[in-house]
Amino acid sequence: MNINLFDFYLPEELIAQKPSDKRDHSRLLAINKVNKTYEDKYFYNILDYLKPGDVLVRNNTKVIPARLHGVKEVTGAHVETLLLKQVDGDVWECLTKPAKSLKVGARINYGDGKLFGEVIEEKDEGIRLIKFIYEGIFLEVLDALGSMPLPPYIKKQLCENDRYQTVYAKYVGSAAAPTAGFHFTNELFEQIKDKGIEIVDITLHIGLGTFRPVKVEDTKDHIMHSELYEINEESCAILNKAKAEHRRIIAIGTTSVRTLEANMSEYGVFTPAKKETSIFIEPGYEFKAVDAIITNFHLPKSTLIMLVSAFMGREFTLEVYKYAVENKYHFFSFGDSMFIYGK
Repeated sequence: MNINLFDFYLPEELIAQKPSDKRDHSRLLAINKVNKTYEDKYFYNILDYLKPGDVLVRNNTKVIPARLHGVKEVTGAHVETLLLKQVDGDVWECLTKPAKSLKVGARINYGDGKLFGEVIEEKDEGIRLIKFIYEGIFLEVLDALGSMPLPPYIKKQLCENDRYQTVYAKYVGSAAAPTAGFHFTNELFEQIKDKGIEIVDITLHIGLGTFRPVKVEDTKDHIMHSELYEINEESCAILNKAKAEHRRIIAIGTTSVRTLEANMSEYGVFTPAKKETSIFIEPGYEFKAVDAIITNFHLPKSTLIMLVSAFMGREFTLEVYKYAVENKYHFFSFGDSMFIYGK
């Protein structure tokens, strides 16, 4: 499909620059994709749309403070490094800027000698494999020197790093947060459980794809970068039972959608796995795992708006987005949310 089919007008002032004062007080657009109707609500109203027996699936990945600033040894030139994925031990796949001068053997000094990086392999699109040299525990060094890898459209760093984490973040490994989960509080989860709704955790560590716009004109030419996901046996048992009993499986965020759909597409039933996926969901895709989605409002011409368009139809998606713009919903990571359901 032509990428321009997923374009829409978005005023810059609607791009949220900070999180809402209270997580569950962001706005919620509740969308019935079958009846083609939508209602303005607040996120805490999500309880009104959840039913006993539903299974809510959340991605419990945790963001590392993955953005580092350093200087190149010898020249003293500034280097920005974004850790994307651990390859092996202290070797990480990193997005670097500027990348042209970072040849194999180049060394970068981060934090006055507390952390060094050595380029051991050059890849395309500014990617480098960097081996880090340090004393102590790497994540503790990173906590001291790194900052949260906020998307480029957010202009200021956060005062509190935990606002770029979900309240259920557990397993370290992401270069970006599963932002649809920002709206949930621990108290809201307790209310959800009290209503007879099961909560299942899966893990997908979010990587390079989040930071790469779609550059091709035809979506069939777009290549998704792979990301590591994991679903355990207990989660699969709950999900398979829900499927057998025709209960709804509701994914919190597009990363949960991709994990569930990748697993179901490969195995036919939910199956314990720890592996890479590069699944790309666009209109024409037949959903096999997910019955409803909680998600934020996404970038024009992004793979995420394509996924939403696959779920509720491209024309209806653009109608909903036009309504959201006209009614001043906030967009992207710290923005408002949608609950898309059909039954």
